Amino acid sequence: MSETLNEAVEAVIARVKQTYGRWRRDTTPAQMRADWDALFSARGDARIEPVVAGGVPCEWVRAPRVRDDRAVLYFHGGGFQVGSLSSHRELMALLSAATGARVLGVGYRLAPEHRYPAALEDALCAFEWVQARGLAAEHVAMAGDSAGGGLALSAMLTLRESGRALPAAALLMSAWTDLSASGESYETRAADDPIHQRPMILAMARNYFGDKVDACDPRVSPMFADATALAALPPVMLQVGDRETVLSDSEAFATKARAAGATAELQVWPGMIHVFQQFPGELPEAREAIAAGGRFLAAHLDAASPRKTSP
Repeated sequence: MSETLNEAVEAVIARVKQTYGRWRRDTTPAQMRADWDALFSARGDARIEPVVAGGVPCEWVRAPRVRDDRAVLYFHGGGFQVGSLSSHRELMALLSAATGARVLGVGYRLAPEHRYPAALEDALCAFEWVQARGLAAEHVAMAGDSAGGGLALSAMLTLRESGRALPAAALLMSAWTDLSASGESYETRAADDPIHQRPMILAMARNYFGDKVDACDPRVSPMFADATALAALPPVMLQVGDRETVLSDSEAFATKARAAGATAELQVWPGMIHVFQQFPGELPEAREAIAAGGRFLAAHLDAASPRKTSP
């Protein structure tokens, strides 16, 4: 990694750590969410249209000259506790341009006020809402980062279990697929990841699902889905940074999905941190990754045929 790139990454890390450093045990979820939103700009040449999708607050994000007969559902990250349509608006705008389709940002309910399965219910509701307005499932893709990447997988596995149509493809950025944090990268990348350590990950996980389910339940940890379920997934691209403690969440999931017969393209970006795609102004790799993800989704949105599976 070049000295210039290293400086850019370290500057991003400093910004994130400054935000995290303001949080104390008594910091309210509302304050953490406001701080997190303030960390990210809302740049991007896109038209924003707020909508309510079956009771779920969402917004259409349209870059100039994109198609309205294709759509990408986007699930933001934030450990199921922070993150919003505002914090991810720039990323969604760039993804809209890269895909050539409009993006529906899904403002799913957050923990601890709304624990599992609230986020999953909202994700499925938004997918059904889009189809009810004339977009067939094969003309819809899913995308998400961190917790949102795991949520996209959980939604697709739930659709498969109930025999409903699945989306054409999915783009998963630094996806959180194992809420038990059992991957080897929690040890091998602990010194490289300046922010996300195993105790923090486990605390966020418990805050999300409470006492309702076990961390290894595939409904919250798609990593533990069986081969039959994984085989039914549409093509997925997983992007992850080499400096992430959640590196194994992408690597091991891709390995399991491929072994089951699914198409899972894995991109490990050297020197990159958790959801580096959220810093396109500072990191050229972020822009390159979004462009690559957009091309992947566009190809499958154009080529997809109806996909419906039985439990």
